[in-house]
Amino acid sequence: MDTGICLAEGGHAIKGFIDHNQHFELCQETDNAVRGVMMKHELLTQSYQHILALVFAVKEINQSPHTLPNITLGFNIFNDYFTSPKHTYQASMELLFTSDAFIPNYKCHLQNNLIAIIGGPSSVAFLDMANIMTTYKFVQVAYSSTLEINTKTTSRFFYWMFPNAINQYKGLLQILLHFGWKWIGLFFLNMGNIAYILWKNILPMFSQEGICFEFIEKIPGAFLSENEENVQRSYAILKTVFNSTTNVVLLHGEFLSILSVRLLFNFLEFSNIDYSTKIWVMTADVDFSSVLFQRSEDINFMHGTLSLSVQSVEVSGFQNFVQMRNPVLDKEDSFLKEFWQQTFNCMFLTTSTEEEVESLCTGEEKLQSLPMTVFETSMTAHSYSVYTAVYAIIHALHILYSFQSQQRSWKKQKFLSQESWKLHHFLRSISFNSSTGEIAFDNNGEIVAGYDIINWITFPNQTFLRVKVGMIDPGTLAEKSLTISEEKIIWPNRFNQVRPLALCNEKCHTGYRKTKIEGKLFCCYGCTPCPKGKISDQKDMDDCFHCPEDQYPNNKQDLCMPKHVSYLSYGDLLATGLVTSSLLLSFTTIFVLGIFLKYHNTPIVKANNRSLSYTLLISLLLSFLCSLLFIGRPMTVTCLLRQTAFRIIFSVAVSCMLAKTITVVLAFMATKPGSKMRTWVGRRLALSIVLSCSLIQSNFCISWLVISPPFPNFDMWSINTEIIIECNEGSVAMFYSVLGFMGVLAFVSFIAAFLARKLPDTFQETKSITFSMLVFCSVWLSFVPAYISTKGKYTIAVEIFAILASSAGLLAFIFFPKCYIIIIRPDLNKREQLIKK
Repeated sequence: MDTGICLAEGGHAIKGFIDHNQHFELCQETDNAVRGVMMKHELLTQSYQHILALVFAVKEINQSPHTLPNITLGFNIFNDYFTSPKHTYQASMELLFTSDAFIPNYKCHLQNNLIAIIGGPSSVAFLDMANIMTTYKFVQVAYSSTLEINTKTTSRFFYWMFPNAINQYKGLLQILLHFGWKWIGLFFLNMGNIAYILWKNILPMFSQEGICFEFIEKIPGAFLSENEENVQRSYAILKTVFNSTTNVVLLHGEFLSILSVRLLFNFLEFSNIDYSTKIWVMTADVDFSSVLFQRSEDINFMHGTLSLSVQSVEVSGFQNFVQMRNPVLDKEDSFLKEFWQQTFNCMFLTTSTEEEVESLCTGEEKLQSLPMTVFETSMTAHSYSVYTAVYAIIHALHILYSFQSQQRSWKKQKFLSQESWKLHHFLRSISFNSSTGEIAFDNNGEIVAGYDIINWITFPNQTFLRVKVGMIDPGTLAEKSLTISEEKIIWPNRFNQVRPLALCNEKCHTGYRKTKIEGKLFCCYGCTPCPKGKISDQKDMDDCFHCPEDQYPNNKQDLCMPKHVSYLSYGDLLATGLVTSSLLLSFTTIFVLGIFLKYHNTPIVKANNRSLSYTLLISLLLSFLCSLLFIGRPMTVTCLLRQTAFRIIFSVAVSCMLAKTITVVLAFMATKPGSKMRTWVGRRLALSIVLSCSLIQSNFCISWLVISPPFPNFDMWSINTEIIIECNEGSVAMFYSVLGFMGVLAFVSFIAAFLARKLPDTFQETKSITFSMLVFCSVWLSFVPAYISTKGKYTIAVEIFAILASSAGLLAFIFFPKCYIIIIRPDLNKREQLIKK
C-alpha cells in the first residue's frame, strides 16, 4: 500500500515575481513521483530547497525498514502564486476532491489518501487554506510563526513548527535590552492582521520595558504594483527610515521580506541615501529570499544584521543530496529542469527549439558554484522545519498504525480515508529525538523549542554567512533564557566593531538624573545634576539617592566616600597649640601662686583678702587644666565632667572677683565715721559670696546630670564629610541655664567693679577687676556666636579658647601688676607706702 505526502506550494505573484509559499500535504500515492505545477514566472529559488527538504525526508523514511514498513509515502505540490486567497481555496479544493477534473465533493482517485498538510512559509496563505481543510479535520502543520487564531476549535487542528510567537518577541526584547537599545524603529510589511497583533500584544510589551519607537512604518502589501501612489508612499517611508536618528530597525515580516526590502532599496539608488547604516533585527520568519534578476544587487545592507532563527542543524547527507541533483538524470523532478535553466541562465536543447540560444545547459553545472544569493546548498532553518515536520507526522502515523497492526490492510485503507482525524491525538502528544533535541508540541500545537540568534555577515562576492552567536531557551528562567557571545558579533562597518548605541539621546552620566522633556517620548529626556547631598552612581538613573549615614558624596556626586571620624585629638595641630597654651598658662599660674606664697606676708598680698587671691589662683589653675578634658576622643566620663567641672570652677573664679569687688566697696564705706559697714567687712562675707555662688551653680550642674546628662554622640550630618564624635549636651535647657548663671554672675561682677573703679584703693584693685571682667565678658559674649557658627572639632576649639582667654584675662589683669610690684618694684610693697596712700 502506498501513502503519500502532498506538497502545496503557494505564494503571492506580484508583477510576475513568484515567491513560493509551500503547502505540503500527506496523501496516499500510487508512486513516488513528484507531482507539481511548474511556474511560468520568475522562480524564487530559496523555496526550491524547501521542496528538496521534503523530498529528502520522504526518501529517508521510505528507505527505512523500521518506520512504516510496507507503506510508501508520496507527495503533491500546490502553489497559490501569492496572488489572492481564491488561488489557495482552489488548490485546496483540487487536493480534496479531484483527480483529473475538478468535481467538488467527489474524490475519484481512491488510491490517494490525504493524511496531513504542511504549509508555509506564509502563515497568511496557510490560514486561508485552513478555512477549508479544518472542516475535514486534517492535520495541518505550518513552518511559520503563529498568528492569532479566532477559535479554540480551529486551533486543535493546527501545528506550528515555530515556537510561540510571543516567546519570539520576548527574545527580541531581551536582545534589545542586552545591548541597551531603547530607541528603535519598526518596519513591517502589512500582511494579514499583523498590524492589529503588533499594536495589541507586541508594542505594549516593549514599551513596558522602556523601549520607544522613533517610527513605526508599514509597507502596503501591493507596494510593488504599478500604482504610482504606492510607489511614492514607499519611497517616502524609506526616506523616513534612513533619515531617522536610530541605529536599530526591527524588521517584522515573513519569508519574502528580504526580497521585498531589496526591491524597495532600489528606490534609493539615486537619492544619495546610504541604506547600509542601520542594524536590522529580524524575526525568525524572515529568511534570505530573492528572485534571479537580483543576483547582482548589493546585499551589504544585511551586513551585521541580527535575526532569530528556529533552532536547526545541518542534516547529514542533505547537502550532498542537493549537490547531486542533475536535470538530465532526475526525470522525476519536474521542477528541476526549469529551475536549472533559470538559475544557470541557460537552455536545454530540445527538438522544439527553433531559435538559437546563447548558452546551452549541459547538466554538468554545479549548484555549489552558484552565489548564495541565488541558491544555498546547506539546509536553512525553514527547510529544517519542513524536514522535522515530515518526521513528526510520520512518527505519529507510525504509532497510530501500531494500534491497527492486527487489522486487515483494507481496514487500514478505510482508516486512512475516513478516520485520519485520529492522528491529532498522537501528534499532539508525540515526542521523539532529533538532531536538535527532543521534538514535542505543547497544548496549543506549537513546537517546544527555542531560537538561535544569527549574525549575518556579507561579502563582496554575493555570499554571506549565518553565524550563530547565541540562543534563547524558553525552558529556563526569564532572566537566564538569553545567552549571547557578543565577541562573535560582526557589526556594520561604520561602527568599527564598537557596540552600536540606539538611544534617543546620550545617557545621563553618573552624578546626573533623568528629567522628562515635555512633548517628547519617555525615551527622550534631559539630564539634571543631582541635588546637593545625593548621588547617582550609574548612568541613566531616574533619580538620585542619599549615601548611607557613614558615607558622603564626592565632588562629582557619583560615588559615596567613607566619612572619616573627627574629633579634637591630641595629634591634631590645633589641639597641640591649645594643649601647649593650657600648660603654659597653668605653669604661669603656679608661678604666680608660688610668688604669692613666698611673699605671703607682704602688704600687696595681704591687701584685699589674700585668701580670695589664693582661691582665685587655684580656680584659674583648674580652669586651665580643665580645658584638657575637651581634647581627645569623647568618653562617657569626660562628657560628664567637662561641662560641669568647667562651669563650677569658673563660678568659683567669678564669685571670687565679685567678692573682691564687694570687699573693696565695703571697706571704703566702712572708713566713714559712724558707718555700720564695719561689721560686714571680713573673711566671712567673702567666703559666703564664693560658697553661695558656687553652691547655686553646683545645684544646676547636679540637676543637669540627673535630668539629662551629657553623653558621647556620633554626629553624621553636621559636616558632610565627617562623622563627628562629640559630647551631646543632653538637656539644652540645663546647658543654657548653667551658662546663663555664669554670665549673670560675670555681668554683676563687671558692673560692681565698674562702679567702684574710682575708689581710692592703694593698689588700684578695682581698676584691675574692671579690666579683667571686661575681658572676661567680651570673650564669652564673642563665644556665643562663634560657638553656634562652628562645627565639629572647631566648636570644641572655640570653647577651649574662650576658657583659656577668659582665664588668662583674669590672671593677667589681677595678678601681673601685683607680681610686677613684688618682683620689679619691691620698694612699693611696704606698709609705709600703703599708709602714705
